[in-house]
Amino acid sequence: MKKVAEILREKANPPVVTVTPDSSVYDAIKTMAERSIGAVVVAEGDEVLGMLTERDYARKIVLQDRSSRTTKVREIMTESVFYVRPEDTREHCMALMTERHFRHLPVIQDKKLVGLVSIGDLVKDVMSEQKFIITELERYISGEHG
Repeated sequence: MKKVAEILREKANPPVVTVTPDSSVYDAIKTMAERSIGAVVVAEGDEVLGMLTERDYARKIVLQDRSSRTTKVREIMTESVFYVRPEDTREHCMALMTERHFRHLPVIQDKKLVGLVSIGDLVKDVMSEQKFIITELERYISGEHG
């Protein structure tokens, strides 16, 4: 079973994007748009305080007719953050995301944020593994095995 650490190594994305709890929601959403990401980790130093997602924005700013320029991230962030460790498996992440309806999981090691895995990262990894298996099976069936 593939570990989170391996998935993080294979990701093309830069390190985890974080914002502070006192950032404006507007600045956080602007950062997300510039980086084409759907979530940011809310942190002060090494301490993860929450997550801010597009879903938070839609439900807590847009639908409540609040101003993203004057609202602080701390006012709308999701505070109870589930996380995984580098040694956790892809399957564990997928089960947690499915059960809890998450799309992103911070990766914590020794109380420090070391990465972020998204459902897209996990699906991409599953598809890559399946493609490899299919290719190997086709080679075996056609007699190209060594």
